[in-house]
Amino acid sequence: MKLRRISTAVAAAATLALVATGCGGGGDKGKDGDKIVIGIKFDQPGVGLKTQDGKYTGFDVDVATYVAKELGYSADKIEWKQTPSAERENMISNGDVKFIVASYSINDKRKAKVDFAGPYFVAHQDLLVRANDSSITKAEDLNAKKLCSVTGSTSAQNVKEKLAPKANLQTLGGYSECLNGLENKAVDALTTDDSILAGFAAQKEHQGKFKLVGLKLSDENYGIGLKKGDKDLQGKINKALEKMKSDGSWEKAVKANFGPANYKYDPAPAITEKG
Repeated sequence: MKLRRISTAVAAAATLALVATGCGGGGDKGKDGDKIVIGIKFDQPGVGLKTQDGKYTGFDVDVATYVAKELGYSADKIEWKQTPSAERENMISNGDVKFIVASYSINDKRKAKVDFAGPYFVAHQDLLVRANDSSITKAEDLNAKKLCSVTGSTSAQNVKEKLAPKANLQTLGGYSECLNGLENKAVDALTTDDSILAGFAAQKEHQGKFKLVGLKLSDENYGIGLKKGDKDLQGKINKALEKMKSDGSWEKAVKANFGPANYKYDPAPAITEKG
């Protein structure tokens, strides 16, 4: 009788273990059953944006959706999670997301904490000015002019410290505030990655008002961030990115999201982040 009770307990424990495994156990919160959690930006038009009606749009969203499809997840199986820049590494390490596609530049400091697939896009730091302004054609022209960027931006510091030390740098809470200042002539230029600037300029309400100067003040290789050591996922994502380039979907997504800004984008980059 005692032996039977022990056998029943063992069987029950085995059943619970199987259930836990089937529900995406093992501490991976980025994959919940038949859904996948992907980190994006919610506030970058043309790149990663959550619209007022709750939809998600932008080039990063298109790339993430394509990759998810190749991994076996249709669009309706994706749960989008906002990933602020300062939280990206923590969210990957904690398993809050399966991977992140969020204008996430690959660099050595980040690679010490997470792995990357890609890159899938090369952006460059640039300047956005009013469409009728011909006084700013190079970074040095910002000396004695008002330059805007967001608080904590490395792009603004790059200009201020290296390229135009006499620029009047103003840092605000968000790029939209800088854009309003640019439109009403409170500032003369806005600086960050050209992909983000093109995304803002391509919005219907902004078309024809602004232009990119076309400077390549830095190279920003956007990668897809994932958990350190997950070489299997890295390989699968790289394979999906290669397919996206070869079947024309990459080019189509770039033109759809950035086309109205007349953005001169680089060709799709070669994959360098491999296990």
